[in-house]
Amino acid sequence: MIVAEFIASQRTGFGVPHAIACRALGVSQSWFYKWINREPTRREQRRAQLDEQIQTLFTASGGTYGSPRITDDLREAGWKVSEKTVAARMAELGLAGRPVKRRRSLTRSGKRPVARDLVRRKFTAVAPDVLWCGDVTQIDTDEGPLYLATTEDLFSRRMLGYGMSAHHDSALVTASLRMAATSRGGQVDGVIFHSDRGSEYTAAATGRTCRALGITQSMGRVGSALDNAAAEVFNST
Repeated sequence: MIVAEFIASQRTGFGVPHAIACRALGVSQSWFYKWINREPTRREQRRAQLDEQIQTLFTASGGTYGSPRITDDLREAGWKVSEKTVAARMAELGLAGRPVKRRRSLTRSGKRPVARDLVRRKFTAVAPDVLWCGDVTQIDTDEGPLYLATTEDLFSRRMLGYGMSAHHDSALVTASLRMAATSRGGQVDGVIFHSDRGSEYTAAATGRTCRALGITQSMGRVGSALDNAAAEVFNST
């Protein structure tokens, strides 16, 4: 029902009352409200899920991904979707990837063995202190870059700990983890901590800290926004 969708979008996007839009298009308000209050179709449900996934990927990329890259990540996640459809949905959502100034990625793959991916992109938890996630982001200041490491509980979506430094290393991550553990009483046996495979997470010091606190590490793949999307979205806000 393209007409009804258009009427709904006018109020959402431009503040045009439904009654005025219905009158202008020559349709009855009763018909419109019957449409808007109905159960969504399977097609509409799928489109809403697709929009949510596109928004997640776009935000996780820092607003830099265009439709080709997002299409690739969606297909990798199991979606059967064309780049044309993704481009259309991005346009509808007002999302346009912007080119970025090339700089060295913060995710420098470490040479040490990495932990298995125990999360598999299922960024939900049934209780507090079951699943945490973390990421490191760069903050540009007048005095040079600062690096922020965060630790988030995926049950409450609350930041439990952070570390900030002018140096991008494992001390940044261990500070964030220790603060998070302290906020939970000091020992967090059984917590899974998910991150990317950056050298600060694969470092021996980070592994020792996790073991001392009772934390089990989990790591996604290098360069995949979906594998650590929850933390990257958190750090993009």
